[in-house]
Amino acid sequence: MPFARPSFPVPQWLGTLLLAFLGAQACLWLHTPIPWMLGPLIVTATISMAGAPTYSWPLMRKFGQATIGMSLGLYFSPEMVALIGRLWWAIALAIVWSLAMGYVCGVWLYRLNKERNPDLQRSTTYFSGAIGGASEMTQLAERMGGRADWVASAHSLRVLLVTITIPFAMQWGQFNGHAMWQNSPVAFDPLGLAALVVLSGLSIVLLLRFHSANPWFLGSLAVGIVVTAMGQRWTSIPSAMSQAAQLFIGISLGVQFTPRFLRTAPHWLASVGVSTLSMMGLSVLFSWLIAQAIDLPTATLVLGTAPGGMAEMTITAKVLQLGVPIVTAFQVSRLVAILILVGPIYRWWVEPNNGHPKAP
Repeated sequence: MPFARPSFPVPQWLGTLLLAFLGAQACLWLHTPIPWMLGPLIVTATISMAGAPTYSWPLMRKFGQATIGMSLGLYFSPEMVALIGRLWWAIALAIVWSLAMGYVCGVWLYRLNKERNPDLQRSTTYFSGAIGGASEMTQLAERMGGRADWVASAHSLRVLLVTITIPFAMQWGQFNGHAMWQNSPVAFDPLGLAALVVLSGLSIVLLLRFHSANPWFLGSLAVGIVVTAMGQRWTSIPSAMSQAAQLFIGISLGVQFTPRFLRTAPHWLASVGVSTLSMMGLSVLFSWLIAQAIDLPTATLVLGTAPGGMAEMTITAKVLQLGVPIVTAFQVSRLVAILILVGPIYRWWVEPNNGHPKAP
């Protein structure tokens, strides 16, 4: 009986890792922002669209999410938690803003693409515009009769544009954090890290049992926040571990851009690109207005309200020291609120009109 061919594509995985690492080294040499994520993302996306057999091991992405979540949680000192508590109204306003902006984006995508695609469903454009997790929005759209491939391509393109554009804009504008965002140095302690890993694992298992969105990130983040907010500082996260996490996340984003992505309706992708750039511009304006009312840098609020992936924006905040706890609080609160609200809003606001959009 012949041996079964292994399902795990080791050569593709190793080749993808090597090219991603070289991409990170190139970005380090070029002094780009967040090189350990942008380099692997750009290289992997490029070779994937060219048809090369790339592969992202799901466990790597989960490791990356858990590591980033744990490292972000270590910024939540008691002083930062108190500050975030005073900003509850700004976070709530940002959630309402994101819901409204996503809805208007969905309306615009529908009107722009309906004539070319008569069978286009409102669920496709609605969940493509919603600023939520890509996998969750794709699943909801498919459940409501939308085109899962179009929704997935819309979110992939949006995250790519935001992840590349905003860090470069921050670097070009020379936005950097100041003393209030930087914790005093903590020595690396293997026992402290082991304790965080064990507690994070238990938290992740609990969230998995409740079918939570993004449990690997949120579970480890919750542990880091609770421990640090209690005044405990057990350890720092080794830089090599953080860099590996960013590299794995960059790969997991890049492999989504397959040749099939390029064959997706060009007009659809173009409209998504324009809407994403518009949302970024509107988010900058919204952040500037909020910054006039509270004593926080506009750059921090831009990362907190940007229509990009939670992990990508918080990594940018971490590398540039732009208010990691504030950005994390805004992004996590929005993610949770959108996951809870977008489904009911669709059923109560859109579906009763036979899938046709109301005027925003």
